[in-house]
Amino acid sequence: MALMHFSVPRNIISGPEALNHLSTLKGRKAVLVTGGSSMKRFGFLAQAEALLQQAGMQTLIVDGVEPNPSVATVWRGAKAMQAFEPEWIVAIGGGSALDAAKVMWCFYEHPDLKFEDILTPGSMPPLRNKARFVAIPSTSGTASEITAFSVITDTDNHIKYPIVAADMVPDIAILDPALPQTMPPHITANTGMDVLAHALEAVASTAATSFTDPYAIEAIRLVLENLELAYREPNNATARLNMHNASALAGMAFTNASLGLVHSLAHKIGGEFGVTHGLANAILLPYIIRFNRRFSDKYALVEKQLEIPDLAEAVEMLNRQLNIPHSFHLCQEVPFEESHFAAVLGRMSQNAHADPCTWTNPGQPTVADVQALYEAAFYGKETATA
Repeated sequence: MALMHFSVPRNIISGPEALNHLSTLKGRKAVLVTGGSSMKRFGFLAQAEALLQQAGMQTLIVDGVEPNPSVATVWRGAKAMQAFEPEWIVAIGGGSALDAAKVMWCFYEHPDLKFEDILTPGSMPPLRNKARFVAIPSTSGTASEITAFSVITDTDNHIKYPIVAADMVPDIAILDPALPQTMPPHITANTGMDVLAHALEAVASTAATSFTDPYAIEAIRLVLENLELAYREPNNATARLNMHNASALAGMAFTNASLGLVHSLAHKIGGEFGVTHGLANAILLPYIIRFNRRFSDKYALVEKQLEIPDLAEAVEMLNRQLNIPHSFHLCQEVPFEESHFAAVLGRMSQNAHADPCTWTNPGQPTVADVQALYEAAFYGKETATA
């Protein structure tokens, strides 16, 4: 029997007007880290700054974090923090802002480190020597607000680096349904399906345990019951809060259980064609559920607990309700030329098979299995016959 490790986030504040919790923090200075213009445009950045000032703190804003946060942006933010010396770092926005702020925090506290010093999982030195961290997500998808993960891009070498360190789990996650209400419908759909992929992959993972399954299954239930409603009624606060909670629950599950082939294949086809990560997950999910059923009884467990006749069909129905295509060939978000797909299929299959997420997929899939799954999802075959 293998030794099992399980950890949970430090503190989650969830519900209407949860953002007001910022006014209760104690300290002298706080840095706000955010991305593009949406948090400014909808007034949430100004509201967060006012609440911190109400708490008696001086504030500094570090903005302009890219959708794929770069090493250069991390260094820019860290240097600003080193000069300002905050006791709180507050990241507000999408997963990219949260990811960037986590690593800025590291280099603020350890300015002599080099980026390569933290690339090995667990190699980051202890944090909380100078500051604590608050994460406020605007999307219900990445779960960066409660995980020990960050993804930073080396733009010079075109490499994405996953950074893993237990200390990067935020001290406080604030889940306020007002923020995701500003998401356009297609972002709601894509990020919501990312949540479902996180939860379903955590359930099927070979590293799943009796600790992770309840979080994952509850996240699946919340997504199936609330995502279409959040998509159709953007201002439905109940549906938005349920999706925010589902994202955090799924994050707790996959942080401890890891993921599987859906993410392996989505990572590589996303890098090759530029398709949005959540959209790629949504298209791939039914094919990989059917493939994995031969090696795992966990989907049957979910179906029994949630009273779902067929999980793959339930995902396909949800995709239709969200206007997500049945295959990549029908996807309109980015061009999917058949000749391009054929040219990269072999290399893409090799790379997806080597992705760390494949390690915890049931059934020890081969490169040939991965290629057959890509072909099924590209052309819209009824089943993957790998």
